[in-house]
Amino acid sequence: MLPRLDSIRPARTKLQVTQKGLASLVGVSTSMINQIESGRCSPSYETARRIFEALASLEASTAGHKAGELCNHDIVKLRPDNTMHAAISKMRHHSISQIPVFEGKVPVGVITEDGIMRHIADSEKLNLRSALVREAMDAPPPIVDHETPAHALAPLIRLTKCILVSRRTAIIGIMTASDTLKIVE
Repeated sequence: MLPRLDSIRPARTKLQVTQKGLASLVGVSTSMINQIESGRCSPSYETARRIFEALASLEASTAGHKAGELCNHDIVKLRPDNTMHAAISKMRHHSISQIPVFEGKVPVGVITEDGIMRHIADSEKLNLRSALVREAMDAPPPIVDHETPAHALAPLIRLTKCILVSRRTAIIGIMTASDTLKIVE
């Protein structure tokens, strides 16, 4: 016996999968998934079975992954006394949109493209070669333990854009939205 059809949408959203993504896995149209979730159509038993199998497979693929496995261990960092020009250069060089700011080994903030743009908009005179990262940085990103299950990371990433990963008291990696896509792969 299959689960109830009205459990498809909550299961799909919990797994952070779009209707298009689920449709692709099942071999049906995005419109079909939309109609099933909204109750406008009832799928055949075979289609419903494939939907629930795809959801179960996605859930199983995320169950074993941990933050420490998925994070990028090569953290690009800045200090609060670096210039915004240096921050922009690093962002461009590494094709990233945020960089954690550290004082020694302690994260004290994060500088983002948005934070730099906000600083530019709010400043009357601006010299990015002398303006410091501390003037535009936001609060530090959240820190999760390396054993944190992967399924708990996507909602947090959506809110904060990046997460630092620690083992004991040391920061060992960083995760961004692109890193969470590894879960789906």
